[in-house]
Amino acid sequence: MAKGYDANREHKDLVASFGKTLGKRAGFKCEWCDAKDGLRPWEYQSGEEPSAETLALLCGRCRAIAEGEPAEPGELHALRNALWSDIEAIAGGAGRVLVRSRVPWAREAIDESIFDEELKAKLCRELR
Repeated sequence: MAKGYDANREHKDLVASFGKTLGKRAGFKCEWCDAKDGLRPWEYQSGEEPSAETLALLCGRCRAIAEGEPAEPGELHALRNALWSDIEAIAGGAGRVLVRSRVPWAREAIDESIFDEELKAKLCRELR
């Protein structure tokens, strides 16, 4: 089993190998905001084995927001649409960002989403 640098390199290569699959699924647009530049796979569950369900194709700005960079209020509205995806990484990642942002409409958006009830409850608890 590879360790350290080699394991990280193998993991990154595996994530990158999903690029074409994600691009086709996304219509070669960011799965959160529809931007077409700087697209790369982003891991929703970084500790798990990468799969099409745990990866989203995001532009550079959305990846930065997903990783914790503050977002402008207008940027967050695009995420509301992402909550309706049936892909875990797209909807779940957008939900996490909305929870972290504490925008007033986040609870309503999450309640209206198609998340399973367990995930809705978890995200709403984090809003408290």
